Amino acid sequence: MNRIETDLCVIGAGSGGLSVAAGAVQMGARVVLIEAAEMGGDCLNAGCVPSKALIAAAKAAEAQRRGFRGVSPAAPQVDFAAVKDHVAAVIARIAPTDSQARFEGLGCTVIRAFARFTGPREVQVGDTTIRARRFVIATGSRPLVPQIQGVDSVPYFTNETIFTLRERPMHLIVIGGGPIGIEMAQAHRRLGCDVTVVESAKALGREDPDCASVVLDAMRAEGIALVEGQPVVRLAGEAGAVEVTLGDGRQIKGSHLLLAVGRKVALEGLNLDAAGVAHTAKGVTVDKRLRSSNRRVYAVGDAAGGLQFTHVAGWHAGIVVRQCVLGLPAKADPRALPRATYTDPELAQAGLTEAEARAAHGEALTVVRADFAHNDRAQAEGKASGLIKVMVVRGRPVGASIAGPQAGELIGLWALAISSRLKMSAIAAMVAPYPTLGEVSKRAASAYFSPKLFDNPTLKHLVRFVQRWVP
Repeated sequence: MNRIETDLCVIGAGSGGLSVAAGAVQMGARVVLIEAAEMGGDCLNAGCVPSKALIAAAKAAEAQRRGFRGVSPAAPQVDFAAVKDHVAAVIARIAPTDSQARFEGLGCTVIRAFARFTGPREVQVGDTTIRARRFVIATGSRPLVPQIQGVDSVPYFTNETIFTLRERPMHLIVIGGGPIGIEMAQAHRRLGCDVTVVESAKALGREDPDCASVVLDAMRAEGIALVEGQPVVRLAGEAGAVEVTLGDGRQIKGSHLLLAVGRKVALEGLNLDAAGVAHTAKGVTVDKRLRSSNRRVYAVGDAAGGLQFTHVAGWHAGIVVRQCVLGLPAKADPRALPRATYTDPELAQAGLTEAEARAAHGEALTVVRADFAHNDRAQAEGKASGLIKVMVVRGRPVGASIAGPQAGELIGLWALAISSRLKMSAIAAMVAPYPTLGEVSKRAASAYFSPKLFDNPTLKHLVRFVQRWVP
């Protein structure tokens, strides 16, 4: 039986775990990194990286299909298997950054096996016992497979398997109208598949309705069938011929099935009770410091039970490193966290939506908006659909919603403004290069001041006084 004593033991080599391990070991801490599956976790191998590579190929196909004024459209010739080669190549180019060899080169002890707590300060990994001063659980999450009649007998894909499919589906049925389902639906439609999305509630229901409708209208215009407000009650069929029965009795037939109904935190087998770590089905129960009921054990990313995004895991990692390695106080405040859905047009959010802001602030809330139709760059590129909404309380933004081209890039400014408690005057005074999409944010900020400037009788009297009497 081997035994290792270390400062920090990180369980899980996804985005959060790798960030903790890299930061800690380079600052001088002894680090053991444990991963039973692939280095890089879901983001690299089955999530953010492959999905965005697939979306990029789909966007290229759509650009050919649409053409441009003065540029004739053409039917794209899509080699579906070659597109998947592109996806695999992108993963391969990024993989060395997350590899075992790199982290061993940084000084980490990397163990490729499952970990199991045997006490408050020890985990068992194969025939090795690891005793650490602190632990970080970064095990991520896995696709949730819903309990639908027939799900055990019908072939289906999840985000972990869809990127290995090399034959183009004739008709892809997507169960789930959240970001993953919607992104995959549009990408496959643009690559030449018939696509139907089934959502038991409202597609993109977590997002601002005005912004979500921009995206959903664009998808319908591209020929994607959206079925909302209907649960799936039964699945049947075989490879190449699947059948989905809805709550109202309707049946949808397709060639392939993608389940995209959410994710569940991967905590199985960790034996958290032995470590005194409280947890639920949503994840490890943590405080604002990301510390569990065992003061030596922290959780980051999806394992911490909050927002399931790669950038959140990286943000968590910084909070944990400051505490565990440097002994500095740090807390997680998720109020300004951004998120994005990489459809075309894109959809992004930072802070509170309008509904959330009204519930929290009532009559103190002011909502301002600006349309991409009034943005010169958007007009020049033929992408003038969309809007930005900013929720403002006492002169400071508390939330921003964007639907439009490059919304995922534009939301960064508002995430900074909300987290830094900047005033709307700071955004309005910003000088943006012309013509850029970023001007839409400045226009929204200026809209906050327009009533105060242009509908203010007192100000107009002052202006008349200055024009008459001030030399």
